[in-house]
Amino acid sequence: MGNWVVSLAGPRQISLEPCPPDPLGPGQVRVRTCYSGISAGTELTLYRGSNPRLRKDWDDTARMFVPRQAPVPYPLVGFGYEEVGEVVEVAAEVTDRHPGQLVWGIWGHRAEAVLPADAVRPLPVGLDPLAAVFARPGAIALTAVLAGDLHLGDWVGVFGQGVIGLLATRLAALSGARVVAVDRVPGRLSHATSYGARSTVDAEVQSAARVLREATGGRGADVCLELSGAYPALHEAIRSTAHAGRVVAAGFYQGQADGLGLGEEFHHNRIQLVAAQVSGPTPAPGMAGRWTGDRVAQTFMELVADRSVDPLPLVSHIVDASAVADALALLDRGAGDVLQVVLRF
Repeated sequence: MGNWVVSLAGPRQISLEPCPPDPLGPGQVRVRTCYSGISAGTELTLYRGSNPRLRKDWDDTARMFVPRQAPVPYPLVGFGYEEVGEVVEVAAEVTDRHPGQLVWGIWGHRAEAVLPADAVRPLPVGLDPLAAVFARPGAIALTAVLAGDLHLGDWVGVFGQGVIGLLATRLAALSGARVVAVDRVPGRLSHATSYGARSTVDAEVQSAARVLREATGGRGADVCLELSGAYPALHEAIRSTAHAGRVVAAGFYQGQADGLGLGEEFHHNRIQLVAAQVSGPTPAPGMAGRWTGDRVAQTFMELVADRSVDPLPLVSHIVDASAVADALALLDRGAGDVLQVVLRF
């Protein structure tokens, strides 16, 4: 395969397009992609056309969305943020990266990329390269756990057991929390049990709020992490949380908030609702000066390297990059047996 890049010409209009190789500049490395994971959250919002950045512009100075002044700049080329590859060329002055080295980072769904040398991280020795696809999803999950300020013995509800929710379940259990995992897909709940959840809730037939209150003598969860991005799940997380407890909203919510009633338990129980988002200098409240997005990702990969977290069971599909349109359509259908879909270059 030559140099190819995934291109989105419009909602659900995906292709793999040829592109010329970029020249290697000072301080840069050329990386040939081995694997690129597809995000079932952010990338699907682009694929479906629901991402707010397609309708509005983000004003980085004001830190707010403003009306879009120009049409969406289709095609969107090279989106994606879960990459693993091999260094094939380095600039003369680069001494800490070398050809043949396996690295992870963010360079989008493309066969080859030229990047600053410090933008890619070496793969820990002995680690399956496929595991590094999870660096960014793991960072998102760890950000949510850190934002929850969990303590040993806390009862924690984790809503949504997709890839990021399952990683959050594992990280919360490692933190000493007593985790109740919530989802509508029984197979995902089985993964949650293997990752350390004390109990699970099939939201199709059970009330998570009732289960968590029964488990805590009527008090409710100390903290709930909402990672599905569904407003009804956020509402149920709020219902499940103890008076003055904390709910971390870490899902990527789309559209209007149907199913979220803030005049109910949120108001009457004085719930603390905080947002966690992996980008920016401080991923979550209370972390300024100590945690950066880079530190969060590095920490997650250290946990993978020392076998505290094993993400490989979450890889459900590996497909050739030439089948990227089929891969995204598979995720778009939302089948319960689909977790991490990986493109192989």
